[in-house]
Amino acid sequence: MKEDNYLSVNVEGRDVPFDPEQLRKIQSHPCFSEKACSRFGRMHLPVAPKCNIQCNYCIRKYDCVNETRPGVSSDVLTPQQAIERASEMFKKYPYIKVVGVAGPGEPLYNPETFETLKLIKKKYPNKILCISTNGLLLPDKIEELTEIGISNLTITINAIDPKIGKEIYSYIKYNDKEYRGQEAAEILIEKQLSGLEKAMKTDMIIKVNTVLIPTVNENHIKDIAKKIHEKGVYLQNITPLIPQYKLKDIDPPTREQKKKIQEECSEYVRQMKHCRQCRSDAVGKLGEDKSCQ
Repeated sequence: MKEDNYLSVNVEGRDVPFDPEQLRKIQSHPCFSEKACSRFGRMHLPVAPKCNIQCNYCIRKYDCVNETRPGVSSDVLTPQQAIERASEMFKKYPYIKVVGVAGPGEPLYNPETFETLKLIKKKYPNKILCISTNGLLLPDKIEELTEIGISNLTITINAIDPKIGKEIYSYIKYNDKEYRGQEAAEILIEKQLSGLEKAMKTDMIIKVNTVLIPTVNENHIKDIAKKIHEKGVYLQNITPLIPQYKLKDIDPPTREQKKKIQEECSEYVRQMKHCRQCRSDAVGKLGEDKSCQ
């Protein structure tokens, strides 16, 4: 698959061309286009503190300003504080084209996410709106996301086999009930794939993040790539495990391991190879975080 071909996406064996507006939202988004990294920036607004799943590799209790990983933020903003910070950053860094919510918890589990993005859309209608989600609530929220104008969507899918998923997730919370073990993984995977199908019926451009966890899902990621290819996903981002929490004793994958799996998966879906595993309050170009300035 040609990594630099941004003109279409494969859906059920057919090349479906992007319209000019979708193309702009790919070529201006540094996470969806490597060529955009040197020209455009993104801003993550940390307005979503609560999470509805517990990943066995995620712990959000600690934050260091020099630490770059998902799920951490120096503070949590109210929607009004978020719009004020966005206005300030747009003036300082006019190359910021993308505004997203990526945590520090689960964006779709926090009503502040929707309020914030509505405010951004109203005041800055030309900014690209982006969401990162674990996908559990995606089928329930897809209509609201569409109405707001979300154009770039990232879903983290680490397994499509519940037997593997139960090793990655401790629990999920859905409809005021907690689920554990394989049942939790079954529900999460079903919601992720259902939400993905619904999102594909919109104009959203979709990226799937997959955490590469040696000894757990490393031999399963190719199956994920095949499945999301069938659904018409534009881009897959395979990120290395950052050993923490219950998976703290697993060694992270080597560059060679990651490259090998990326090459295998590239037969099915375009691969993102420039990810920086950004913080939930990241600002600026990838690799040039301005959030503390």
